[in-house]
Amino acid sequence: MSLTDDSRGGSTQPDVIDPSGGANQTRVRAYNERLVMSLVRRHGSLSKADIARRSGLSAQTVSVIMRALERDGLLIRGAPVRGRVGQPSIPMRLNPDSVYSFGVKIGRRSADLVLMDFVGNIRLHLHQIHTYPLPEDLVTFIVGGIEKLEQQLAPEQRARIAGVGIATPFELWNWAEEVGAPREEMDRWRDANLQTAVAAQIRHPVFLQNDGTSACGAELAFGVGSSYPDFVYFYIGSFIGGGIVLNSALFSGRTGTAGAVGPLPVSGKDGKSTQLLKIASVFVLENLLRERGIDPQPLWYSADDWIDFGEPLEIWIQDTAYALAQAVVSAASIIDFSAAVIDGGFPPWVRARILAATRRALQTLDLQGVTVPDLVEGAVGSHARAIGGASLPLFSRYLLDTNVLFKELS
Repeated sequence: MSLTDDSRGGSTQPDVIDPSGGANQTRVRAYNERLVMSLVRRHGSLSKADIARRSGLSAQTVSVIMRALERDGLLIRGAPVRGRVGQPSIPMRLNPDSVYSFGVKIGRRSADLVLMDFVGNIRLHLHQIHTYPLPEDLVTFIVGGIEKLEQQLAPEQRARIAGVGIATPFELWNWAEEVGAPREEMDRWRDANLQTAVAAQIRHPVFLQNDGTSACGAELAFGVGSSYPDFVYFYIGSFIGGGIVLNSALFSGRTGTAGAVGPLPVSGKDGKSTQLLKIASVFVLENLLRERGIDPQPLWYSADDWIDFGEPLEIWIQDTAYALAQAVVSAASIIDFSAAVIDGGFPPWVRARILAATRRALQTLDLQGVTVPDLVEGAVGSHARAIGGASLPLFSRYLLDTNVLFKELS
């Protein structure tokens, strides 16, 4: 196994390595087929007439495509809808069991591997806690985890796996001090290529994208994306990250890290300028707990099962909210976002408290000249990064980027 990266550089598109040389059983669908499936995914279910109207394709073309997709098991029929005149229309929807994909989230304290179906439901899940992430350990977790989860699937289900998407922070070596890791250990990431190492040991194509961008993509595809064509996204994990959606499409920028949000300058309680990530990140809560003699390990057992740590948690929520409010105003001053979406690796009740505190904090800021966007809870939740990773193979082979759908006929 080689983890050497011979050509590291920024990219505005997810990288993909297909070890099968293009002969994978889950072939890339033709453009018009992908357009039809993408429209159905976005709207939940659509009739043939609805698809023809929204896509601009002829009714005959849509009929041919839908018959092919239904024959292949990608679309399934809903109950007939009877109108006043003519034959009842048959709404079609995506078949959740037709395609699966693996999604990987690499975090500073934990890693997750999920098997996701065609409509974004997590079917199987593995979780690993680590003191700090190391390349070789993560390759073992991913490759071994995929083998373990595939053993739980029937042969026909294994044949429907489209690929593996890895959502990972970039430049992990920069955070050695914050995660309490030996610098020489974290420096191993400088020459590591997780994507290549995983692809060398499995039969599926492997994709890789920044974790914040992946989480934002999951929110766009499976969360509030249908309601807000433009939003700035904040995902609070070990370190806060995020993304930007413009015209119903991810904007990843020149190096693939647009909307990373962590480096945004904000004022702390002492009035001094600092980076957003040094206030609104879970590692700050971890340090608060340690200072008070409280074991922070429960933070990493399960993102959905935090306990209420009382005063230190409330301090962290209030500090995080004040920093987030400043970041929202900064973002809204540059782009007229319709929403600011806040999510993270914690239970819904923590998210709700952070959102309420952020709304209150906004009222203490000078908002003259600023149109404040809607503050919205993320709809995907703590697994957004893994789900975003798992969506990469689906969009590569079966669906279209959402910006194409933004141009659909109304």
